Amino acid sequence: MTKIKLCGLSRPCDIEAANELKPEYIGFVFAPKSRRYVTTDEARRLKAMLSPDIRAVGVFVNEPLEAVAEMAGQNIIDIVQLHGDEDEAYIAKLRELTHRPIIRAFRISAGGDIENAGHCTADYILLDSGAGTGTAFDWRLLQNVERPYFLAGGLGTDNVGSAVEALRPFAVDVSSGIETDGVKDKTKMAAFVAAVRREDRI
Repeated sequence: MTKIKLCGLSRPCDIEAANELKPEYIGFVFAPKSRRYVTTDEARRLKAMLSPDIRAVGVFVNEPLEAVAEMAGQNIIDIVQLHGDEDEAYIAKLRELTHRPIIRAFRISAGGDIENAGHCTADYILLDSGAGTGTAFDWRLLQNVERPYFLAGGLGTDNVGSAVEALRPFAVDVSSGIETDGVKDKTKMAAFVAAVRREDRI
C-alpha cells in the first residue's frame, strides 16, 4: 500500500483533518523562509493533538545538527527530513545524536540525480522537482530506481492516482496540492487521500 504524507501542516484544524483522514505521515516545516513555517512551540502543541498512529516528520533546511536532534529528542518529531545541502557527513553526525529515521530529499532534473539519491545512506529518499515548487518533474527518470522512495513535486488530486498506478512509490508527499489560497483545504486533503487509497485497491 502506498503511504501518504500530508506536509506543511500548521494549524489545529489541519491536524484535526489529518486525524480523520489517517495518512501515515504529516510534515512540520521548520524552514523560516517557508510560508508553512512553524516554530518549535507551535509544532509541540500540534504534535500533542496528532493521533499516535500518524508519524510527524520534521522538514529542515541546513539546520544545525543539535537543533534537529533536540527536536527529535523531545518527541516533537518522529522522523527527520533533510531538504537542504546536508551531505553524508551531516547524516552520519546526526545518527550519533538521534536514532530517528532520516529522509533525504533530492531535486531531480536528470538521470544523474537519481544515481546520487540511490547512494544516499539515509533511511529513505524523497524525490522532488525542487524546494517546494509544487511542480512535477519527468517521472520517466524514475523507471530504474531500485530503492523505495517518497514521490513529491506537483502532486494533487488530479494526478496522484496515475502516479501511484505508474510508479508504485513507497509514499507520496503533498503540500501545495492540498491548499487553497495558501492554506490547507480539508476537502482537497480528503480527495487526495481518497485518490491514493482508491488506486491501491485496484
